[in-house]
Amino acid sequence: MKPYIAIVHQEGDSAYGVSFPDAPGCFSAADELDDLFAMATEALEGWTEGMIDEGLSIPPTRDLSEIKVDPEWAESFANAVLIIALPPPNAQSTQRAA
Repeated sequence: MKPYIAIVHQEGDSAYGVSFPDAPGCFSAADELDDLFAMATEALEGWTEGMIDEGLSIPPTRDLSEIKVDPEWAESFANAVLIIALPPPNAQSTQRAA
């Protein structure tokens, strides 16, 4: 599976916001840039776990070039502070022990 693309925004002195085009409803924030990767990874792991717990299929990830031309996300790149790629969480490690 391809990595998850995350779009990072910040307005003024606010926290950094992170959204994942290929993980609907998954988002995170961090006050410090140094904390951003850990917070984004935690959000993506939680989202994946929730999808698995609910028996939902995880949508495939796309290349950055595909997301940039997606009308729903194209505008998000104009004011992005960073674009990062995170590896997909290991589905087995995100499942809760029975």
